[in-house]
Amino acid sequence: MIDTSLAVLQNGADIRGVATDGIIGENVTLTTDKVVKIGVGFVLWLRNKFKPTQEKPRLRVAIGMDARLTGPAFAEALQKSISSVGADALSCGLATTPAMLFCTLHSELDIDGAIMLTGSHLSFNKNGMKFFHDGTELDKEQLTEILEIASSTKNVPAQEHGEIHIFNLLSFYSNTLRDKIRQDLKDVADDPAKPLIGLKIVVDAGNGSGGFFAKKVLEPLGADTSGSQFLTPDGRFPNHSPNPEDYEAMRSISTAVLLAGADMGVVFDADVDRVAIVDDEGRAINRNEFVAMAAAITLEEHPATSIVTDSITSNGLTRFVQDILGGHQCRFQRGYRNVIGEAIRRDNAGMPTWLAVETSGHAAFKENNFCDDGAYFATKVIIRLTKLKHEGKKLFTLIDRLPVPTESKEFRLTILNDDFTRAAARILDGLRQYVAQIDDWEEVNQNHDGLRVICNSPKEQGWFLFRLSLHSPVMPLNVESDVKGGSNAIIDKLKMFFRNVRSIDSSTLYN
Repeated sequence: MIDTSLAVLQNGADIRGVATDGIIGENVTLTTDKVVKIGVGFVLWLRNKFKPTQEKPRLRVAIGMDARLTGPAFAEALQKSISSVGADALSCGLATTPAMLFCTLHSELDIDGAIMLTGSHLSFNKNGMKFFHDGTELDKEQLTEILEIASSTKNVPAQEHGEIHIFNLLSFYSNTLRDKIRQDLKDVADDPAKPLIGLKIVVDAGNGSGGFFAKKVLEPLGADTSGSQFLTPDGRFPNHSPNPEDYEAMRSISTAVLLAGADMGVVFDADVDRVAIVDDEGRAINRNEFVAMAAAITLEEHPATSIVTDSITSNGLTRFVQDILGGHQCRFQRGYRNVIGEAIRRDNAGMPTWLAVETSGHAAFKENNFCDDGAYFATKVIIRLTKLKHEGKKLFTLIDRLPVPTESKEFRLTILNDDFTRAAARILDGLRQYVAQIDDWEEVNQNHDGLRVICNSPKEQGWFLFRLSLHSPVMPLNVESDVKGGSNAIIDKLKMFFRNVRSIDSSTLYN
């Protein structure tokens, strides 16, 4: 049985909660005591897997944090509590989520598990925890096991305390990114030690953890990063939301690239597992364009292989991947863990799959252990850009053949029923029956997420996807069309259905 105060903090495979005051109506739910209890539960969960031996009597657990205001206090308490129950704690300080996963892969670090304190792109008053073991992020069921242990265990000090060590993980991690760039550009660089000389890159860290990428990766390789912004960690996130999908964040980095006359821009979320790119003309490369760029780089390196994407990618993206690039796209249920899990499953089943990618900015490459790492993605783009410049080409040439819809709209409809999962299922069933009655509308069977419908009438020439959000009583509706006015034609028919549905607020369709 999980303690109720801990159960409410579980959000899929993450711990998330309000960690500090500051927003009216949002009471603190994630306290230092709860962080400690969950952290100890993780140590005991690991101990069940790794019985102490004479060669290794103590577990070794790494702890990192993003720029959240509560991070330092949470990290210090975690280190002490982990030590008190007989495990060694490796204090990594400011880190990124991918770097914490990365550290569990390297035998020289001898890490049994890692905890990242992060609220990702959420508002400044939030914080959370992610857990890693043996090169993978723990899943929902494993976190439930940890919370069960945490709920039933008292924090009894061990007879022999573990040690606390300080380790600069970001410097260690940055070395591997620099080495990759040098290795991949050794045949085209005038100076192999500084292969990025002549390249100007603007980095926007959104006051999160990503500032290291400019200082520890790009500048030592000769890149000009002047014009970069918001590199200083600040858990208040005073400049814009640390979110590559946020309009203001993308507008800000686009402006910075144009003002600096840069070759490209990079914008990270707070813990650097997501990223978006801006080209030299200030064009945002996120959402479908982001997926397209990841696919173009992957299929150039691994022709005719598969990529797995989330469900809301456009029809044009599918044509780009399959007809233009010669690869195969598998749309799957939205949620980066779902997409990554499906890519691994397909690859293990003998269907070579080298990329799992979401329109939200998550990209996980097989050669990087399917870790969704924003800095690694940016590294691969920079390598490709450098080679393109030697050919007299620009970055956008990678995706300039991507078909772009004439219209694209997104709506978020709130479910009015407390049992929103069951209500969503009923609404989808009803909509499926409605679709079956409409000429020129055809359900897509291989989508794995909600209801996707192709709308083939001459006035529509598009599609829509209606699905349940992963963790909230909201059903997003995405509509695209290749003809002017087509989206409204599709929406008008959908209004006919929703006007008879009382369990959902469809008012946004009329605004």
